[in-house]
Amino acid sequence: MSEQLSQQSAVQPPATSPAAGAPAAPKAAPEGPGLTLYGGNGTGRRVTVRDLARAKQTGERWPMLTAYDAMIASVFDDAGIPVLLVGDSAGNNHLGYENTIPVTVDQLVMLTGAVVRGTKRAMVVADLPFGSYQVSPAQALETGARFMKEAGAGAVKLEGGVAMAPQVEALVTAGVPVMAHIGLTPQSVNVLGGYRVQGRGDEAAAQLLADAKAMQAAGAFAVVLELVPEELAAKVTAQLDIPTVGIGAGSGCDAQVLVWTDMAGLTPGKLPKFVKQYADLRATLGDAARAFASDVVGGAYPGPEHAFH
Repeated sequence: MSEQLSQQSAVQPPATSPAAGAPAAPKAAPEGPGLTLYGGNGTGRRVTVRDLARAKQTGERWPMLTAYDAMIASVFDDAGIPVLLVGDSAGNNHLGYENTIPVTVDQLVMLTGAVVRGTKRAMVVADLPFGSYQVSPAQALETGARFMKEAGAGAVKLEGGVAMAPQVEALVTAGVPVMAHIGLTPQSVNVLGGYRVQGRGDEAAAQLLADAKAMQAAGAFAVVLELVPEELAAKVTAQLDIPTVGIGAGSGCDAQVLVWTDMAGLTPGKLPKFVKQYADLRATLGDAARAFASDVVGGAYPGPEHAFH
């Protein structure tokens, strides 16, 4: 998931039909008791793909945030956020990299495990890092299995459309739920030449719709649409039976996701146009650090009430 803006101009792959025998997408709401996604209904269980499928059918919108550690994840879980993404955006926001490319499987497995341990209700989705699934369906399954077995993830997310359908099918067939990610795909930033809106023009729009349908046909339970024109995202959402999750894709998607450091005002510098900042944690934490330092330098901390005798 990108925290910076502007991408594309690479040649789009030709649209192809999804592989024969791919798992069919759900056509109707699953049977059984439901779960109100935002806030919950006290069932005492984690959100599942069935709950997200039901929300699509009933028109319930839901929020998703990234999380990279147990403490922040617990805050969002307590707030009722139903889906948390351990994104490879940890590279930018947690590990100090320029982009998502250097993030390793070992790093994200560790962070995913922390988020799982810090939550009780949210579905935890883990990104598959660059180079950990593109080679083959077998590689994708091996990586996905690590996130399920070692970290306890509830699902994984991977980037790509038609070309990644075999990987998605292999994962889903083996029991690994998959959230797809199309439009702006940050792991392809070096090929695409930057962070730019995707799907502009008839040919690019047709390809994006084909990618979305291929992901659904391969068995993905949801698809992220990043940096896509609002009208196109709404069209994709209307034509899919699975939920769409927008980030810079307008209001027509079934759900919305933001990187938590962007949302909470911790990310420095200029933010992308699609970000709404709901707090200013960078200023709050800076003020707290300066107040602590001032007390230490001036001898006000620790005071008598902080001492043991």
